[in-house]
Amino acid sequence: MTARAIPPPRSRRTSGQFLLLPLVFLLLLGGATAGFISYILWPTWPRAPAPLYAPAIPVTVAGILFNLPPAAIRAAVQRHPGTHERIDLVFLWPSLSPPPTDAKTPDKPVAKLDGDAVPLRPSAGDRLFVTIAGRGAEMLPAERLRGIYPRYVEARASAGPDGLAILPFRSGTPYQGEDLVYVADQPEQFFARCTRTLGAVPGTCLYERALEGAEITLRFPRQWLENWRNVTAGFDRLVARLQPQGG
Repeated sequence: MTARAIPPPRSRRTSGQFLLLPLVFLLLLGGATAGFISYILWPTWPRAPAPLYAPAIPVTVAGILFNLPPAAIRAAVQRHPGTHERIDLVFLWPSLSPPPTDAKTPDKPVAKLDGDAVPLRPSAGDRLFVTIAGRGAEMLPAERLRGIYPRYVEARASAGPDGLAILPFRSGTPYQGEDLVYVADQPEQFFARCTRTLGAVPGTCLYERALEGAEITLRFPRQWLENWRNVTAGFDRLVARLQPQGG
């Protein structure tokens, strides 16, 4: 047998390279898998808020679509389109426009409503605060009127302005210090819970409306009850304005 018949010995270096190939493949596969999982689970950074002067942005609350002007959104963190658990807004009354974005803007009329000039920078008593949130398992406002509030009110109501009735809540109840104000002969037409004026602190009212799975809460000065019919009409216009056309 000649020397050529004997196969040459396999290089250790070549053999080691073949053994490393599966290990390298597994490492690459594991890295790709970890990167994909990290990308899916990594928390997203909050989006930059829309500028105050930007046009209305689409916002969804409890499955309901709204078009909201960024200047009316009170918290900067809420000024971006998309889905929100709740949105807090503020509007001037009676123009129903967002408050001015420049505090240095001079006081002068900018709009007219029924012939009356609306000041550009009104006082705090001329602002309407609005909250839109999911209703969840809470009862409808009309159900609370009939099923909850009667448990905590006094026995007799007093007459209020323009056909309203004022029924105080009893002390020691969840609503102590408040009054239930409603249309005497048709409570479902309008009703609100109002705090009483205490010294220099004016009373405020909460008026709630259900909109499918969402609830809209409007907070306004109690003195507006003197003209509650125009107030509810303004609320109708505002709610219609905040929804897309045909929404």
